[in-house]
Amino acid sequence: MKIINSKTIHPSVRELLSFATSDFKVDLEYQMYLKSLNRKLYCFELQEEIIGCIGIEIISFNECVIKHIAVSSEHRGKGIGSRMIEFLSEEFTLITAETDKDAVDFYRKYGFSITSLGEKYPGVERFLCDYIT
Repeated sequence: MKIINSKTIHPSVRELLSFATSDFKVDLEYQMYLKSLNRKLYCFELQEEIIGCIGIEIISFNECVIKHIAVSSEHRGKGIGSRMIEFLSEEFTLITAETDKDAVDFYRKYGFSITSLGEKYPGVERFLCDYIT
């Protein structure tokens, strides 16, 4: 895992972030990682190709919130997302994330506790995911 701090967004990172947020918000989210002292964006490389990214907001010395997590389409289901969370669990004892129905099973499978937040947006149920290392 390598921290991303380049002023220009790598095309692979742009694509990965577009999976985790809307296309039109990618540049704004990327700038927030560069400008905020409590946000970090990491990439996961395989054979010098960026195939995953995970972005966090640091809440305290032992707690973080996953803001974005994405793996390239061709590498999904191979444990890359789990490896990125393992990386975080080496530094943080409490990891949280908020997600939708499409991704909640990923967090559940990893061992996160899941709590429904109900419909935060019309027709969209959101979930709070907590993991204590």
